[in-house]
Amino acid sequence: MAAVETGGVHGDAQSAEDRPHIPVMLPEVLDALAIRPGQVVLDGTFGAGGYTSAILSAGARVIALDRDPNAIAGGKALVEKSAGKLTLIHSRFSDLAQHAPAEGLDGVVLDIGVSSMQIDEAGRGFSFQKNGPLDMRMSASGVSAADVVNRAKVGDLIRIFGFLGEEKQAGRIARAIEKRRAENPFETTRDLAGLIEIVTPRKAKDKIHPATRVFQALRVFVNDELGELAKALFAAEASLKPGGRLVVVTFHSLEDRIVKRFFADRSGRAAGSRHLPQVHDKPALFDLVHKSALQASEAEAEINPRARSAKLRAGIRTTAAAGPADLAIFDLPDLASLSKLGS
Repeated sequence: MAAVETGGVHGDAQSAEDRPHIPVMLPEVLDALAIRPGQVVLDGTFGAGGYTSAILSAGARVIALDRDPNAIAGGKALVEKSAGKLTLIHSRFSDLAQHAPAEGLDGVVLDIGVSSMQIDEAGRGFSFQKNGPLDMRMSASGVSAADVVNRAKVGDLIRIFGFLGEEKQAGRIARAIEKRRAENPFETTRDLAGLIEIVTPRKAKDKIHPATRVFQALRVFVNDELGELAKALFAAEASLKPGGRLVVVTFHSLEDRIVKRFFADRSGRAAGSRHLPQVHDKPALFDLVHKSALQASEAEAEINPRARSAKLRAGIRTTAAAGPADLAIFDLPDLASLSKLGS
């Protein structure tokens, strides 16, 4: 899993004022969507509106979702400018089927992960580059990162840091957190990052801050990012018309693994081994647009650091009926119950 100084942001350490939002792999996304005028496309991760603006310019109507109320507020000007062609809704993308028209969608695009806008706002608590409350909630409601750090059992913290952050020192960090929070609960981003620096000091050869993977893991856990992505893929499958296209851009290996497994399961590949008796293929629910994931060009990565770890996968919906939404195909880690940690 790629990790960077901000704790999992898809970008670099520049401020929001210095770094304009650039939608990642935009030409590739538009090519995979193959938009025609009059189509209806759902952008499940509106953010700063980069994909939505381009899709509108291509002549489609857009239903855009975002779980972040700040993104919804920031998109009002684009809604007004769109002359009725953009509907912007405060919603998780896992619920996208609830917002699709009865006749279905022609396209769904998902840009997974936290935005640079969220990272750059200290009050959201996503990054330790700027001190702020230990929050990390994309929806600005529910269980916070502080709740997790101060309430979760040590064993649960170890699993969260290990699975979602791939942190090799998960045990040492979790036990240090337990000892410290008994005396003084964690409240700010620098508070937690400072402890991690003491427990696992940065070495000269280290490319990232010692707290990066823990912050990434907390963000993914607090927002149930892997579960949300898995549910959104099934929702897109159920909402797309035959011939409709699903395009997903991911930024680290856990996300890409989920998308890869989804398309492998839904593209009608035969189960079993070539050395065993042939079993019946499952009906193909998607035809793959590309045989493997696309990556951003070197030129784009130079201009836009967010694109360095990006991968794009896409599929075209067939006429087969949607399959069961079986989360078991993703082999998601069994972690602590998020809902109980904030009680």
